[in-house]
Amino acid sequence: MPRYELCVILKAMQRPETAAVLRRTVETLLERGAVVRALESLGERRLPYKISKHDSRHTHGGYFSVDFHASPKTVSKLLDHLERDIDVLRPTVLKKDTELSQAQCCGAQAEKAKSATSR
Repeated sequence: MPRYELCVILKAMQRPETAAVLRRTVETLLERGAVVRALESLGERRLPYKISKHDSRHTHGGYFSVDFHASPKTVSKLLDHLERDIDVLRPTVLKKDTELSQAQCCGAQAEKAKSATSR
């Protein structure tokens, strides 16, 4: 399964309501067969522009990141689900690159050493 990162902006709410929305989002991922690796709060801040969603205008929001593994079909269904959630202002899913292999890493170091010795 590919690795993804869900970046989500939630409307400004009290801590218990925010926790409930995050719990609901993670449970949705788990129900659909995803493996959640990490959940990170990036803080609450003023939005760069006003967002109108579900007949409300929002100026502040909570930023969160969820790192998970899932099938591509799961990701499209998750985005549909989050678009309908009244507490989610902006859901975005990014596909994360795989780690660099040892050969690629060592190859880059060898090129740096070569250029340093040729000076």
